[in-house]
Amino acid sequence: MTKVSVIIPAYNAMTYLPKTVESVLKQTFTDFEVIIVNDGSSDGIEQWVDTITDNRVKLVSQKNQGAAAARNTGIADAKGAYIAFIDSDDLWEPTKLKKQVYCLDNNPDVGLVYAWTSSIDKNGNNRGKIFANNSEGYVWEKLIEENIVMSGSAAMVRRDCFEKFGVFDDNLRFAEDREMWIRIASNYSFAVIKEVLVYYRHHANNKSRNYIQSIDNFRLIIEKTFQSVPFELLYLRNRSYSRVNLILAWKCIQNQEPDCNKAEYFREQALKHNPQLLFSIHNFRLTIAIFLMRWFGTNGYVQVLKQLKVVRLFITSFTR
Repeated sequence: MTKVSVIIPAYNAMTYLPKTVESVLKQTFTDFEVIIVNDGSSDGIEQWVDTITDNRVKLVSQKNQGAAAARNTGIADAKGAYIAFIDSDDLWEPTKLKKQVYCLDNNPDVGLVYAWTSSIDKNGNNRGKIFANNSEGYVWEKLIEENIVMSGSAAMVRRDCFEKFGVFDDNLRFAEDREMWIRIASNYSFAVIKEVLVYYRHHANNKSRNYIQSIDNFRLIIEKTFQSVPFELLYLRNRSYSRVNLILAWKCIQNQEPDCNKAEYFREQALKHNPQLLFSIHNFRLTIAIFLMRWFGTNGYVQVLKQLKVVRLFITSFTR
């Protein structure tokens, strides 16, 4: 049996897909297969895959059904004991699979292991943002409030988890990975590799920037999750809605057409669900962002962010 199956959902992804596949094939751990799931693309992906000489790579094509269904198609075709996912525009460090395989091999109670993620721009340049979470062990309650895994490209999962809890909910078109992780966390421990092994590419076409579509998906995830939780944990439901509203507020600011009024609305909703959030660093950062955008306008706000990025990059390089 192949040790790891790497699944790459791809929909008109040829702008970045070759670099993504290259980062997978450069892994120091070599016992893996790569399943590229062509989700109804029209950009020549089939012809491109035909040029790949590495026999570990295969293409499975289907009509367009969305990322969740594409991942499920990959899982159904996978032969690996462990399954790793990478989005078609992201990148991996060469040791990503090796370190996660070692973790799962030596921790049979762990169902999912994730790694830290760094943000890059459309050209692959470091944006100075690292998503680092140290949560491991029993993380269900933590995962209800925030997506500690951060990126769908950061997780490696035991095949047994999908056999026990089912696959991704293809009714969801956003955050379907988080909903899957919540199900797994209800019965399995999580582990984390505390170093950056994943690079999330930030660009104008990121699905995660569509906050209008996000609203209904987040609500479906929360209601689905709390259908059968113990009574004593129902208090987490309001916290979940609070964090979701914070996320939506940020999306309103980061959207191609920023809307401060909607951002402020979602911030207020977040505080209604969890008044204690008022004194949190999350609320403080959001409040400052809304203020800066109102004061300087969209262009001025972007310039402020550019200056902050320079500072972050300087600090990052200085502390290495």
